[in-house]
Amino acid sequence: MTATRFDILGIGNAIVDVVAPVPDAFLERHAMAKGAMTLIDTATADRLYADMPPAQESSGGSAANTCAVAAGLGARVAYLGLVADDQLGRVFRHDITAAGVTYPTAPATAGAPTARCLIMVTPDGQRSMNTYLGACVDFSPDQLDLDAVRAASVTYLEGYLFDPPAAQAAFRAAAAAAHEAGRQVALSLSDAFCVHRHHAAFRDLVAGHVDILFANEDEILALYGVSDFDTAATQARQDVALAALTRSSRGSTIVHGQDTIQVAAEPTTLVDSTGAGDAYAAGFLAALTTGRPLAQCGRLGSIAAAEVISHYGARPLRDLSRELAAV
Repeated sequence: MTATRFDILGIGNAIVDVVAPVPDAFLERHAMAKGAMTLIDTATADRLYADMPPAQESSGGSAANTCAVAAGLGARVAYLGLVADDQLGRVFRHDITAAGVTYPTAPATAGAPTARCLIMVTPDGQRSMNTYLGACVDFSPDQLDLDAVRAASVTYLEGYLFDPPAAQAAFRAAAAAAHEAGRQVALSLSDAFCVHRHHAAFRDLVAGHVDILFANEDEILALYGVSDFDTAATQARQDVALAALTRSSRGSTIVHGQDTIQVAAEPTTLVDSTGAGDAYAAGFLAALTTGRPLAQCGRLGSIAAAEVISHYGARPLRDLSRELAAV
């Protein structure tokens, strides 16, 4: 087996996040569906950005957030995702490497500019995301660093990236390389929108290529086309070795073989739900790759998620580096 260099290697959309608090009237004015992720074109991105109030801007994207949080917890982390050779691309590279994440993907020198996600946070803490994918749509097997995949205990795939055919091919190639090296593959479903858009392909990916599944309640119901959470959890148990299913204030349910583990949500004040699932996955995987019991993995995931949703933005504001040793 290849020597382990990384605990986690994430693959996803490399996006600059722009997060701002807005009133509900802002969503109404722009005909946004609250809590949804909507893909937008360049003109819409420019119009929304111009109308947004002052915002927090940082490197982001779901898997990138997971990688940054996991690195902050002390995990050894790498990330693959495509940016353009432009100002935002350089900002993204600086930010994610400053977070302690190895980032070997070379920038694209032609084509679309670096992606950005405009995130509107309403007073109830719900986030409505408007994403211009830009260079992300060009991610393909050519951008894979297969040596890094083989050297990672867990390769973590972001459901948001699972749209262009080339990216789907990259997911399957990465999963094959990981499994050939005796490693595990994790997938975040990311959003029910993504699942509905490519339902059959997601079912095939989960059943045939994934060992560890992360999903919230809406996403797991969408994956299995059912309305009952317990039914969906039972079906997940049949498809993957391990599933961590988050349920907001009800905590999370972990299914592993015949075992079911309930993990309570950590007390917190909801300010902005952006990145909650990303942080949960970071905490869970950081604990899992150090051999912690599953209940402790879920608890660290809940701790990380609770910190992230207590303020605007998808990255922790307080140092979580001691939390892994404490659980």
